[in-house]
Amino acid sequence: MKRPLILVVDDDSSLRRIVKMQLEEAGYSVALAANGDEALQILHERQPKLVITDLRMPGRDGMDLLRHIRAEHADTTVIIITAFGTVETAVEAMKAGAYDYVTKPIDYDALTLVVNRATERQNLIEEVRNLRAALDARYGFEAIIGRSKPLLRVLEMASRVAQRDSTVLIHGETGTGKELLARAIHHNSPRGAQPFVTINCGAIPRDLLEAELFGFTRGAFTGAHAAKPGKVELADGGTLFLDEIGELPAELQVKLLRLLQQGELEKIGATTSSSVNVRVIAATHRNLAAMIEDGAFREDLYYRLAVVPLELPPLRERRDDIPDLAQHLFAKTKARHNLPDLRLSPSVINAFCSYRWPGNVRELENVIERMVVLSAGDEISPPDLPDNIRAAAPQRESLLLELPDHGISLEGVERELLLRALEKFSWNQSQAARFLDISRRTLIYRMEKHGLRRE
Repeated sequence: MKRPLILVVDDDSSLRRIVKMQLEEAGYSVALAANGDEALQILHERQPKLVITDLRMPGRDGMDLLRHIRAEHADTTVIIITAFGTVETAVEAMKAGAYDYVTKPIDYDALTLVVNRATERQNLIEEVRNLRAALDARYGFEAIIGRSKPLLRVLEMASRVAQRDSTVLIHGETGTGKELLARAIHHNSPRGAQPFVTINCGAIPRDLLEAELFGFTRGAFTGAHAAKPGKVELADGGTLFLDEIGELPAELQVKLLRLLQQGELEKIGATTSSSVNVRVIAATHRNLAAMIEDGAFREDLYYRLAVVPLELPPLRERRDDIPDLAQHLFAKTKARHNLPDLRLSPSVINAFCSYRWPGNVRELENVIERMVVLSAGDEISPPDLPDNIRAAAPQRESLLLELPDHGISLEGVERELLLRALEKFSWNQSQAARFLDISRRTLIYRMEKHGLRRE
């Protein structure tokens, strides 16, 4: 683990030198300051993560320096040096934010031990920060790839509702990313540090679903030798994600309604109810309104769930997102299989954009995984596509040109083709590039080459 830079602040030059020598022997890098003003300059220029400062110094003393560090350099750890007779002042310094203190005359072995502990704390803080950043990258709304208007409208609503505690119902076809959106809502909510518990209501047999969802007491039924908490109880304080809520049996719909209305659950075999504090996010690909008409879903439960309804668009309705999404999934997949030099042909992206993707993002991810795993060369090209996607790709018509006897300018033909393609799509570069079976970067290069600009 990398050792941090330590700033030692004391008006006693001999003490500074001894502390520096001791800490450098322990493997640390050390900067020295004779007073608070010098310390501030070093703090600004070198940003040490650990400061050891005497309390009593002429001019800006240790308490002033501590207050400045807490206000301007919150991640910096401060250790106080104090005389034995002023321990009470050191305690006040710790209340003001100091990590620990050592007394004079200094026991240098004890000082090194305190510094080691402070360094471990700094490393832990950094690990937590990195973990938080990784979670943000994985579960933040930025992790949902796409810039199309239908998707951005959903993400904007989701980001607003994340800050509230309302129940959310996410509707979308299979594979559109309903659980990913639910996780992003939870992660960006005040409950983000609490559990996110998921249960697929359609993946568990009906006779086991109640026990899985609400739990049971000891002796509730044959084989119940010990009590078991359900998913609702495990999500207490956090978020419960009910995937495929349309598959929930009618008898459990009543118990879920009670949970939403009163915040209470009743375990199997229990004689009393217990209170829980959970936020519920539900998701389904089914038409719940039609199920209500058929008597298969409770209307009162529907309105409790759909306080904020969100509709995730299918991939075929946001084709503009397919190139970015495909490149993102391709980069992630080839990194997982350690194939950094593998490339994805623009023609493959064009074929992706022509396919309807009934399985949505999940199907796209699976197709890319298959192509990467089976790739034999350095580039994935149209022959590597599954047959159903190749068959859906539009066939290019042969271009008929009259070739004059006196010759023709290839540059002129290219310029004319570019101009016509751009005009065909109202100068939308992405659509024109797909039409010409080239990348958008190549299109821009050739536009600059021929001086093509929209007036």
